[in-house]
Amino acid sequence: MSRKLKFGEPSADNSAVIYFVSFFSGLLLSFAFPGRDIPLVAWIAVAPFIYYSAESSPRTSFRAGLAFGIPFFFGTQYWIYYSINHYGNMHLIFSLAIILLLCIYESLYIGIFAVLASYLSRRTYFPMLLIAPSIWVCMEFIRGFMFTGFPWSLVGYTQYGSLPLIQISDITGVYGVSFLVVAVNAAIADVLLLRKKRKLTPLYPTIPVYIGISTLAILLVASLIYGNIRLKETQSTNSIKVAIVQGNIDQNKKWEKAYQSSVFSTYIELTKKVSREGPDLIVWPETSVPFIFGSDKEFTSRLQDFQQSNRIPLLFGSILVRSKDDKGYKLTNSAVLLDKNANIAYRYDKVHLVPFGEYVPLGRILFFVERLAEGIGAYVPGTELRSAETSFGTFSTAICYELIFPSLVRNFFQSGGDILITITNDAWFGNTIGPVQHFYTSVFRAVENRKPVIRAANTGISGYIDSRGMVVKKTDLFKSDAIVVDLIKNDKKTFYTKYGDIFIYICLLTVTIILINQIFHKKNPTGGKQWQ
Repeated sequence: MSRKLKFGEPSADNSAVIYFVSFFSGLLLSFAFPGRDIPLVAWIAVAPFIYYSAESSPRTSFRAGLAFGIPFFFGTQYWIYYSINHYGNMHLIFSLAIILLLCIYESLYIGIFAVLASYLSRRTYFPMLLIAPSIWVCMEFIRGFMFTGFPWSLVGYTQYGSLPLIQISDITGVYGVSFLVVAVNAAIADVLLLRKKRKLTPLYPTIPVYIGISTLAILLVASLIYGNIRLKETQSTNSIKVAIVQGNIDQNKKWEKAYQSSVFSTYIELTKKVSREGPDLIVWPETSVPFIFGSDKEFTSRLQDFQQSNRIPLLFGSILVRSKDDKGYKLTNSAVLLDKNANIAYRYDKVHLVPFGEYVPLGRILFFVERLAEGIGAYVPGTELRSAETSFGTFSTAICYELIFPSLVRNFFQSGGDILITITNDAWFGNTIGPVQHFYTSVFRAVENRKPVIRAANTGISGYIDSRGMVVKKTDLFKSDAIVVDLIKNDKKTFYTKYGDIFIYICLLTVTIILINQIFHKKNPTGGKQWQ
């Protein structure tokens, strides 16, 4: 005779069904991200995974997290294989295997989420719509800095096109949007779980779930009202004209001596074209010059001569030599601003280097692994976040990979600033969804800091995003192009810029309090036996 389950006991679940549903949920969520662009899917895709893992044992929940995470992360990050396969000369199978290992590592965070959510769901009366999103955004945040960090595939990015909703990012960062999306999924799971729990335990309280859903509805409405107010705010009339040059240089030819003059000429000719419109600033992409500026005397002189004749400030990306020792050159991936007289007015050395791209972590152990980035020596990180102060405003430069780190970008503007410029070379990832995803992270950096974003990419996507997150103008992928935009400056400091990830700390505190309460109060609040 079967025994009736009590509140807090894991149900005798069918693990195979749970893993299948979790796998499908993770795969479905990947279609909500830029590149596939079905954002509505994000509001329901996680619900089945939360529902089926909530009442499972810790072991089953953790495995369900892996089953969810692997297709989710692989579906949004598979494109990394392209650089390993095409430019690292590694076989396709091994390239995909490396990405799979990365996805398994990232899935551990989803597994931890599932275990904690399941544990608290079965042992407290707090609804999942409070527990799940709080744990989820904490896991996203931790994944963003652990082992140098890789904050890609944040759920909030799925909503880049919902401008009224994402305006809360100037308070919470992108994590606030992730919270709302996961909370709606958890609310759906709560309704399904409530029916199940009421059957098992007729006295199971419904009020916490109803209060939670009502609170969530208020938060969503308040977020939309706040967003619409922000969107209707009068824009400053203080604008400048910026030209963006997209050379579309083949990564295989970029550093070959035979093509050096051709690459250089491409940028010069495109720059001459946009210079006729009289921009205040011209921006070239990351490592756009096919030589080491300052070290290659011939091409450095040619660039300076052009600059003296063109007389429009030019920001470009270049590899620079910081020093040389017995082991070789120490290189930096840098942004350089030449003024009208071809003098260096500003230099920023990339602070957060790309693991395995610009340096090999644990180099003494992984001595057999070679980095992908071109160069004649070892890359070293910059020592400080620097901004350029010019006659047309103050701007900061995030180089490529740095743009995906919300806290790093906000630190640029602690002392003020008007504009965020990001230069990148996404040619590494071919015609995949990688460059598309990378472009739309700019939307959130713009909103978080209320800074207009200029993005110059070698093969695209380049463009201008205003301080409300609206994509005003952009280029196509793999097209040699140059555009001029009228950029509206914004010197305001947002709550997020000033105070950072307070929202995350609130979520972390919430989870901690609930856990501590469970540890020290193991009895059922209604006076029953200890929960299983």
